[in-house]
Amino acid sequence: MFLHNKRLQYTVRVAQPNPGLANLLLEQFGGAQGELAAASRYFTQALAEDDPGRKDLLMDIATEELSHLEIVGSIIVMLNKGAKGRLAEGVEEEGELYRAINGAGNDSHITSLLYGAGAPLTNSAGVPWSAAYVDTIGEPTADMRSNIAAEARAKIVYERLMNVTDDPGVKEALGFLMTREIAHQLSFEKALHSIKPNFPQGKLPGMPEFTNVYFNMSQGAESMRGPWNEGDDWDYVEEPAAAVDGGDGTASVELSAEDEELLMAMKARTISDPGSNPITGADLGAGAQGREDA
Repeated sequence: MFLHNKRLQYTVRVAQPNPGLANLLLEQFGGAQGELAAASRYFTQALAEDDPGRKDLLMDIATEELSHLEIVGSIIVMLNKGAKGRLAEGVEEEGELYRAINGAGNDSHITSLLYGAGAPLTNSAGVPWSAAYVDTIGEPTADMRSNIAAEARAKIVYERLMNVTDDPGVKEALGFLMTREIAHQLSFEKALHSIKPNFPQGKLPGMPEFTNVYFNMSQGAESMRGPWNEGDDWDYVEEPAAAVDGGDGTASVELSAEDEELLMAMKARTISDPGSNPITGADLGAGAQGREDA
């Protein structure tokens, strides 16, 4: 059960309308790193979670993300207030009105025209929100890592948004939202490492002969070495063989006699003649004439 409290989790104070900034903020409303994507990700994970602690954690954070969605949407609407009245009432000459809502070359006029200066579930380019943003796989050791990365990406987007506004109230609210991304990362980190062991993900351990092998696949200048490919944990292969399993590196399949016969018949029917030199449509288009088929 969800209950809505009419007060925001964090007070929104917008100094003045700014449709361009409102458009950028749509990234955190209906974008891939936004609050709706986060809420949907954690909510669906919570529904499927059998561990009571993780289920509670995921539901708490999913619900908070919906609160953050409300904060971001409220900021967007406040930033669009001026454009909303101007566009609805047409109080200015057309050119002046366009310049007023278009700002410094941004696309906020599209948002104003299509969505009445509201907060649509799109990103800043107008692309509709998609459930494809929810990358849950149903394995907690994988999902918690994905959640940590999602919170990290959202934190960076909030930082970048803070860097493009000098509105103190908006910057303060964005700072709060950015800080909560840090808190959520910490919670997900603790939840991940409370599962022991949690690596590798899933149940199967992997093939031991390849688990701690680093293949130097980028040839050319001297390859960099570091903790990611050297030390006691790593077997570094300078020049990997074409088939690291010791085989011949070709693909094969066992066929029945009937399938083999049909395959060979098709091969014979469609075989190429390397000695031919046919006149093609491209040749004719280029003016080639009189050349006989070899």
